[in-house]
Amino acid sequence: MRICIIAEGCYPYVVGGVSEWIHGLIRSYPRQEFMILAIVADRSLRGKYEYELPENVLEVHELYLNDSDWVGKRSGKRLRMNKEEYHALVNLMLGQQSRWELLVDYFQKPGVSLNDVLMGEDFLNAVTEYYRLQYSQIVFVDFLWMMRSIYLPLFTVLKMEIPKADVYHCTSTGYAGVLGSMAKYLYGGRLLISEHGVYTREREEELIKAKWVQGIYKNIWIEQFKKMSALAYDRADLVIGLYQHARELQIELGCPEEKHRIVPNGIRVEDFRDIPGKKKEDEDKINVGSVLRVAPIKDIMTLIQAFGFAKEREPRLKLWIMGAWEEEEYARNCFELVRIMGIPDVEFTGRVDVREYYGRMDMTILTSISEGQPLTILESFAARKPVVSTDVGNCRGLIFGENDDFGAAGIVTRIMHVEEIADAILKLAWNEETRRQMGENGYQRVMKGYQFAHMQEAYREIYQRFADELQIPFEEEESEGEEEWQA
Repeated sequence: MRICIIAEGCYPYVVGGVSEWIHGLIRSYPRQEFMILAIVADRSLRGKYEYELPENVLEVHELYLNDSDWVGKRSGKRLRMNKEEYHALVNLMLGQQSRWELLVDYFQKPGVSLNDVLMGEDFLNAVTEYYRLQYSQIVFVDFLWMMRSIYLPLFTVLKMEIPKADVYHCTSTGYAGVLGSMAKYLYGGRLLISEHGVYTREREEELIKAKWVQGIYKNIWIEQFKKMSALAYDRADLVIGLYQHARELQIELGCPEEKHRIVPNGIRVEDFRDIPGKKKEDEDKINVGSVLRVAPIKDIMTLIQAFGFAKEREPRLKLWIMGAWEEEEYARNCFELVRIMGIPDVEFTGRVDVREYYGRMDMTILTSISEGQPLTILESFAARKPVVSTDVGNCRGLIFGENDDFGAAGIVTRIMHVEEIADAILKLAWNEETRRQMGENGYQRVMKGYQFAHMQEAYREIYQRFADELQIPFEEEESEGEEEWQA
């Protein structure tokens, strides 16, 4: 069976939870043939992998959402839309039931030019209809150019030459989900979606905070992402969510309840059993560890400020920020904030083997503004460390438990609430017995419901079911590669 993983903005270019999950998934089935269809911003990332691809990855296909400046010389003869294709485009804009397949067929035709479409009469007329019905109170020229910017990446996706596979496994909805839906329409096969966060809600949160888009245009962008996710949910054979609240959100956003299944993340707990403990240099320190990508969504700025205020009251505190620097400018801003605030004992390690560090920590902390079901919390539990986390994604469920009565395994705080986060750090810093008990609660929780074997068996069963339906073999022999499916 040939499986095509469709991923947006992560593997194999960016180190992080979803990327590690994909890498481990592929290594878990070394006898299966995999392909990667990676959605990235532009050609500057071409071939710049952060991972050594497993031997069973046969091909990598790249789709660049911002491939080039499409406003340029026209191609000559234009391939106009027929009446049905035009109405499909209008209905898509209006959020009405649209025949997506007609748009796929149109953009898959040879000779269709993005420039000709976006600057052409069909698109202008469709936008005009949309404008008159819903947005006639705003300036039309601005509206037209915004619509072009919204539909350029979608049309780029619809023109993609997709590799043929038996199963298309998307790690999100959005543009990845559109590609998976296209592939299923063009080639048959099965479509599986594993959402580690709820894509539409994450984009909504980003757009609300964004400065590059203002006013009513934020709503138009948000609606566009909802349309794409609704398509993916409708066309998928199975949609995976990580926890109950994610399931509820996915169903609310259009996922048919009968297509949904919860498969929590899992880690190999045994990999954290014999990790090194505190070093001599740590004996007079209370170590706070943060395992994450240094990126805005992780809100390192709030983490630094909260730690700084806690450090003023408890000089023994030391902060370890462990993870790759995803955005150099943001990382420099974080370094500068530490300098301006004059905070001692803050160490940025860069990318490291976190198993060499977890045992040295007294607690871990996550101050993200958006998460799914963070692997770093599960790793902390496996290392018997309590966690301070913002109330995002499934963090509350992991820390307080959803299907057990083990007790709290840490403290949950509000997003971007510096004082509350600082107080949580101090509460754990000043109560060694509380740290120990919370760490033990977390360990029991991860042992019961978040082990690697549970997750692996669930995906083996899903792949086997698809193979049986397609009447093709699925090689499921275990190997050493399975041990690599971890963050």
